[in-house]
Amino acid sequence: MMNRILLIAIAISTVAFSDTTAQVAKKNWDLPDIEIKTIDGRNFRTSEIVNDGKPIIISFWATWCKPCIKELSTIADEYETWQEETGVKLIAISIDDARNMAKVAPFINGQGWDYEVYIDLNGDLKRAMNVNTVPHTFLLDGNREVVYSHNSYSPGDEEELYEKVKECLK
Repeated sequence: MMNRILLIAIAISTVAFSDTTAQVAKKNWDLPDIEIKTIDGRNFRTSEIVNDGKPIIISFWATWCKPCIKELSTIADEYETWQEETGVKLIAISIDDARNMAKVAPFINGQGWDYEVYIDLNGDLKRAMNVNTVPHTFLLDGNREVVYSHNSYSPGDEEELYEKVKECLK
């Protein structure tokens, strides 16, 4: 009797694991259409994020996040070359709240980043994309489907990201 119960439990676990694996391997998903803010406080819909069929990197970050700043600064050093070779566009989405919103524009100007920057003031986009910690970077293909996601930052991660960008073009 105990063996039978054990076999049933294993069978149920296998089916549950298979379902989870299938969900992870499911079709790419589209960027959700959410209202966010420009750095000067105007409303902007994510459906307006386009790049003429070329890849788009979306990086969630915050002014207080040291790994975020390191990642975006490291990419900034290579960004012009990336754009020339692949046409990729990087969109930086700040998750800074209302208290820190006024710091975002001066911070970006001080960094010299040549990215489009928006603010997810209410965290709606962050929640829709299941971002729990920053930095969290997504790569969208030319159809605006998420094809790659990476959480956290370690030196060298930008090289892997760029390889994924190039794969989008194949």
